[in-house]
Amino acid sequence: MNSPTPASTERIQVVDALRGFAIAAILLLHNLEHFDFWYQPEGYPSWLVSLDKGIWDTMFFLFSGKAYGIFAVLFGFTFYIMQHNQAKKGKDFRLRFAWRLLLLLGFGIINSAFYQGDILTIYALLGFTLIPVARLSNKAVLIIACFLIFQPWEWGKFLLALSHPAQDLADPASWVYFGKMNEYITGNSFIQTVIGNLTNGKAGVYLWTWEAGRVFQTPGLFMVGMLLGRTGKFLPSPENKSFWTNVLLFSSVAFVPLYLLSLGLTPENIPNEAILRPLSLIIKSWSNITFMFVLIAGFVLLFQHKGVQSVLNVFSVLGKMSLSNYIIQSMLGATIYYGFGLGLYRLTGASMCLIIGLALLILQWYFCRYWMRTHRYGPLEGIWHKLTWINSEK
Repeated sequence: MNSPTPASTERIQVVDALRGFAIAAILLLHNLEHFDFWYQPEGYPSWLVSLDKGIWDTMFFLFSGKAYGIFAVLFGFTFYIMQHNQAKKGKDFRLRFAWRLLLLLGFGIINSAFYQGDILTIYALLGFTLIPVARLSNKAVLIIACFLIFQPWEWGKFLLALSHPAQDLADPASWVYFGKMNEYITGNSFIQTVIGNLTNGKAGVYLWTWEAGRVFQTPGLFMVGMLLGRTGKFLPSPENKSFWTNVLLFSSVAFVPLYLLSLGLTPENIPNEAILRPLSLIIKSWSNITFMFVLIAGFVLLFQHKGVQSVLNVFSVLGKMSLSNYIIQSMLGATIYYGFGLGLYRLTGASMCLIIGLALLILQWYFCRYWMRTHRYGPLEGIWHKLTWINSEK
């Protein structure tokens, strides 16, 4: 039997705060990367180069592959909440959800014009995997989710490499497309940047999504989020506190050997690239997921302490406007770093990018707080909501 689920008019504070935390981490990482255009300025003093490396390594250790994962889990959770609320009214949400995904695809295309690394189009396409599992049992959904997170395609490549170790691997196909970014990102034409992002850039990103195992991992995380919603794990209760404590302990214990193993997967230790490449992807993806659950469980547990909750709840306003914030980030980031705008990719290392990212985060927070004083939804969330429920009594 499912745990109690909030009514449609309620929001779960910890989920909003956790989503806001993820969107903040994504913003900071995107700034460090110059929004997908990695470039190290020349002529920096050695101390600043070392500082930049330390910031880069720390931020990517903490959030790379984890903030996106949190976002994916909460995407699946939101699907469940909407589906559940419709089911209570005797309505089937699946067709409406398909329409909602098409709307998200439209938002993603707009976002991709500014930032080719957009995940909205990917979530929109992979989100369709939730429709056929929406009415399966919890056990069945969990088995499917674990199978996807297990990275079956990469294990197939690994086993093939063991039986045919002499095969010669080509470079990942996405490299060709990413290598062409310089032609339009550094230029001063906004139109050419948009065209490049929507053609060459998207082809590269979709190929990278496949090559990085995200095509399997992302739907798996969607389904995990759906299960967390079904079982009411984000609601405050002694049982859920025990659950998240166990998640924190198990994930922490699992992360350490996985992370250490990922560090040891190098060409020096495994010279056969056909074996090394899939094995590295598998272990790294599992390492990221276990640390992601450390972050989620730690956040949820800390949120139950009133003194800490008031601090973490600062992220809630960002989480309520996550779609608007994500797209605004792309627009601002492209204007700041790309050639058609200020072109700061030429001048900024990780230290300065972190400062810029924090400044943008503060500006977004103030904008969100101002907007939510008089609106129920963020600007793009309001449009998405109205179009989702068009010709419907909800």
